[in-house]
Amino acid sequence: MKPTLIHTTVLLLSQSIAICCVTSVAAKDPITTPAEVQVTGAWTVSVTVPGPDAVAAELKIPGPEIVTVTHEKYDRLPDFDAKTKAGWRKGVRFKGVVAAECTVEGLLDPASVVVQAGLEPEAMTFRKGIDYEADLVAGTIGRLPQGAIAPDQPVYIDYQYTKQRIDSVVLDGKGRIVLKTGTPHTVMPEPPTLDAGETRLANIYLPARLDALTKDHLFPILETAYPEPPANGSSVAERLLPESLNKLQSGEPLRILVWGDSVSTFNRYQTMFVERLKSRYPNAKIELVTEAWGGRNTGSYLSEPPGSEHNYQEQVLNRKPDLIVSEFVNDSGLSETQVEERYGKILADFREIGAEWIILTPHYIRPSWMGFSSQQNIDDDPRGYVKGVRAFAQQNQIAVAEGSLRYGRLWRQGIPYITLMENNINHPNVDGHRIFADSLMALFPIVRRK
Repeated sequence: MKPTLIHTTVLLLSQSIAICCVTSVAAKDPITTPAEVQVTGAWTVSVTVPGPDAVAAELKIPGPEIVTVTHEKYDRLPDFDAKTKAGWRKGVRFKGVVAAECTVEGLLDPASVVVQAGLEPEAMTFRKGIDYEADLVAGTIGRLPQGAIAPDQPVYIDYQYTKQRIDSVVLDGKGRIVLKTGTPHTVMPEPPTLDAGETRLANIYLPARLDALTKDHLFPILETAYPEPPANGSSVAERLLPESLNKLQSGEPLRILVWGDSVSTFNRYQTMFVERLKSRYPNAKIELVTEAWGGRNTGSYLSEPPGSEHNYQEQVLNRKPDLIVSEFVNDSGLSETQVEERYGKILADFREIGAEWIILTPHYIRPSWMGFSSQQNIDDDPRGYVKGVRAFAQQNQIAVAEGSLRYGRLWRQGIPYITLMENNINHPNVDGHRIFADSLMALFPIVRRK
């Protein structure tokens, strides 16, 4: 019998397409007031564009996409590691719920998992808790040494999981409210692309297995972009980064050292930043150096002995940078007091070598790790570290690039921020890194062309 590794079947919890019931048509002028969006049923929402020429509709939302996987082969199962807190590390990851090096929690249907010794109908079915154990939230599985699964025995697994999706409520060119469905994706769903003349009113986020919509799934568009501060008075760079700015403008060589953790190892935001600086300041001669260490923080660097690959003195200070950009989401566990103590030492070191400093506040990470029950109304970063950085920077006149503020407002733009994480935890995708580059460029004055 020739084995079939994976059969995928796509189901929809609701097979209905979008239904649009327009009660009045107008909307000739640009929309300045956000649409009102409310859940009216398990899979229906009402949408109203207020104003003199109000437009209203009730839309039917197709349910999440369910994927059925049959006979997915694993050559061997590792022993289940119940001691680790990280669910994605407890065993082998179900392929359907993989997100970069991790998994997306909540996609797997726990009741759907069947583990067998072979493809034949009479093949032995293994038992959870006896032959294997699984983290059915994270989507990982491993054998139990005392069970019937041998260390190098292949197994075949059936299961179902849900893909994520972002749909958009749109005002089309004829003034009608319609629904455009997004393309399902396990990790990073994106809103559908709009056609000419269309206006996005709201996004509807289907994050995992759902029985019904709630208000937490509705993301009315409150702003179309981050509200950049007005360019009144001097810029941050003019006040706090004068030497670096002068070198950018004059063409004198500028060495920028980016110092960070795994986020900086991708070399994304810093490359965007340098490219934009060169575009804004045509005379700029920039050397970019990145010193980054995945899974570590500033304390890790300070603790490394001389001669090690990531010794702070040798890899950061001795490189004599003109400008240092530090990014450490892994410092987020520091308290405000700890920030003052540790960053005070770092500041003294930077000033001793004559380097200017930009602290990049971190992006938001997995909502449960942030203490969030929702991805809405989260403008204020609750982390003591971020509060500590802001206070420390203000007290010591250090430039801060506010990645945190920009992430905190994504919900206003209809974007659930977790959909920008490649690993569904804390590794931003290209769009997420672009937010960092935006926050860095906001510090530098715009050159007025004559």
